[in-house]
Amino acid sequence: MTQSHQAADRAFVDAQTELRILPLRGIPELTPGDDLPGEIARAAEASGVGLQTGDVLVIAQKAVSKVEGCLVDLNTIEPSAFARTWAAAFGKDPRQTEVVLRESARIVKMANGVLISETRHGFVCANAGVDASNVGGHDVLCLLPPDPDASAEGIRQALRERLGVEVAVIISDTFGRPWRESLTNVAIGVAGMAPIRDYVGLTDAHGYELRVTTLADADELAGAAELVMGKIAAVPAAIVRGFVYTPAEGSARQLVRVPERDLFR
Repeated sequence: MTQSHQAADRAFVDAQTELRILPLRGIPELTPGDDLPGEIARAAEASGVGLQTGDVLVIAQKAVSKVEGCLVDLNTIEPSAFARTWAAAFGKDPRQTEVVLRESARIVKMANGVLISETRHGFVCANAGVDASNVGGHDVLCLLPPDPDASAEGIRQALRERLGVEVAVIISDTFGRPWRESLTNVAIGVAGMAPIRDYVGLTDAHGYELRVTTLADADELAGAAELVMGKIAAVPAAIVRGFVYTPAEGSARQLVRVPERDLFR
């Protein structure tokens, strides 16, 4: 790594004097076809903070899925024999199990009533990202957007056209993690920023050269934003202000480890 890269990284650290995480309250319950960028713009203005060039906008996946119509009525689902057998063994709804199986590109693990799968996007998570919470009905499930990166880019472009601001957009969802208890939010869609910051080739304060260190900036921002968004507080979006990101096209797929480097595959 060149001295210019080293200087750029130190300048990045020096620039991070303060981060603000601002919840966007007042966004109503969303339904298919709603104007999500418009609701975000109105909430930002009403809160008094507005949206500024350089902001990172973090949006809950469920908000995006709702407006894109990624919802399933369980009353329309006929479960397979396999789904019925699995569900009966663990007290699950066979219709919900069937939807999870349909949304899975690969089953990673099925044990003790827990179903871990790989989605079509390449994400490994519980239940293929299918969720029944905060969707307004006991017989309705919410699915992941088909292309979260494209969803993020569409919102980014819409806000640029309406407000004249250049922001980065992250679509976040809640995942579990190997080796660790509990959940955290991660980025499943990214637009307008590099999702990973590379430290490879830089040296630490003692002269040790970093060889493998990269930081998942987009995931860390998603997790930070969740602290003010919550799970039941009806706050589907937040602004992270003051973070110095690298402008780029961006993609959450960059955060998915390729199979040849995945030791758990």
